Amino acid sequence: MTRPRSCVMAKAYLVGSGIAALAAATFLIREGGFEGSDIHLFEEKRDIGGSLDAGGTAEAGYTMRGGRMFEAEYRCTYDLLSGIPSLDDPSVSVTQEIRSAHEEFSWDDIARLVDGDGDGKIIDTTSMGFSERDRLELVRCLASPEGRLDGKRITDCFGEHFFTTNFWFLWCTTFAFQPWHSAIEFHRYLRRFIHLLPEFASMSGIQRTRYNQYDSIVRPLTAWLRERGVTVHTGCHVTDLGLAPGHRSTTVEILRLSRHGQDEKVAVSPEDLVLVTNGSMTDASSLGSHTAAPPPAPHRSDSWLLWHRLSRGRADFGNPAAFDKRVKESRWESFTVTAEDTAFLDALARFSGRETGRGGLMTFTGSNWLITIVAQPQPVYRDQPDGVSVWWGYGLFPGRAGNHTPKPMTMCSGREILEEILHHLPFDEAVRARVLRTSTVVPCLMPYITSQFLARRRHDRPEVVPDGSVNLAFIGQFAEVPDDVVFTVEYSVRTAWTAVAQLLDLPEQPPAVYKGHHDPHVLAAALETMHRR
Repeated sequence: MTRPRSCVMAKAYLVGSGIAALAAATFLIREGGFEGSDIHLFEEKRDIGGSLDAGGTAEAGYTMRGGRMFEAEYRCTYDLLSGIPSLDDPSVSVTQEIRSAHEEFSWDDIARLVDGDGDGKIIDTTSMGFSERDRLELVRCLASPEGRLDGKRITDCFGEHFFTTNFWFLWCTTFAFQPWHSAIEFHRYLRRFIHLLPEFASMSGIQRTRYNQYDSIVRPLTAWLRERGVTVHTGCHVTDLGLAPGHRSTTVEILRLSRHGQDEKVAVSPEDLVLVTNGSMTDASSLGSHTAAPPPAPHRSDSWLLWHRLSRGRADFGNPAAFDKRVKESRWESFTVTAEDTAFLDALARFSGRETGRGGLMTFTGSNWLITIVAQPQPVYRDQPDGVSVWWGYGLFPGRAGNHTPKPMTMCSGREILEEILHHLPFDEAVRARVLRTSTVVPCLMPYITSQFLARRRHDRPEVVPDGSVNLAFIGQFAEVPDDVVFTVEYSVRTAWTAVAQLLDLPEQPPAVYKGHHDPHVLAAALETMHRR
């Protein structure tokens, strides 16, 4: 169905307010000709931004569930943000701000992996640590058609030694992969980021936002949308969609929602658009404190329940059970550290050989929790006071007992997590004591954080616009985009642009996914890196 570019009188209803929904609203205005006043976002929580969140205070401790990395070939994201003014300098776009931050503080990591149980030995990552079998299996995986990996785990493609290599430690802690995760997703990541392999250990090809992603992306995007009259309904979640009878064409006729405990219905015409963020990787997250572990995860939100309702009897709407039923395979725990001074960052800079902001990630390979930390350029928050420092990290195996603390990470307070980290670093006792005295640590347990990586079948995620859909699209991490990779801002933005372009039948589609694995120069450089000894 072809729509006039002006879309006069048509309305758009977006379920969720994460980066996919914010991007979709922007593309509806920019590419689709919608008036902002005709666009409505429904968010069940009080705050918007979805997984790109950040909160807290310098006094009580800042919080953020995660941090997203960027790279030069995030074509959809940088296109989107090129038209959004920075909050610090409206004459500069958010895209320019990110690239400027990269030029000013590019990573040059020389302490990416740290071995031992407290002795602080920096591992030489010149070699990826491959055996000949590892190399052959990696090349075979890279060259395999995706169909041959359907339903398989990474462990189905590699021997045990592969998961002890420097490459695997670098890979799994950069992207948060586990050995039992989807071979399809690993395959896609390998192809999508193979151009980064020569500088993978130094992380020099990775870009970041100047502040946390909420301050650097969500806030300027939201300001731009509000200026154009877009309405965000917080405390209001969509519980179900009423579809027109029949499967030949999918048309949403009714939005059923709950606003502050009151049920409502919104009539939807065939000319209107409904874009649904199905599923959530940060759903049911729970915050602990410096003195208490995170409480048990609350019940799932309607982002999962809505998808379950919609997919009943509709194979074309995907299979949410493939992603939300294996919490032990998808959870990990992050933590945010707020300190009254820079004692920890100064000691880390001396140990790593890089000033704060240039060191990239640091993983403790001997950690039972497989802890990774990162010290970003300061400030991390726009309102962060001078002298206060913030750093962040996570553990991929929170269910295991710690090396220093004899209980699972999930049962530890923020202080106990900090003690465990200090156990893996060769700081003197005076520094340790000062760091413990001046720091506040807020842990966050996330049951579904890598649910999009779980082993799956090819059709477990619905197409962005299901075949025959008149006005419904799925956006976000659990909609299917061939070739691109989940757990990235780029993926969410690409689904949003795809949904708008296809539903409005626009002549211009999103830019193609970068395919470095088709470039012989990229492949040659990757093979050379794989053979370093």
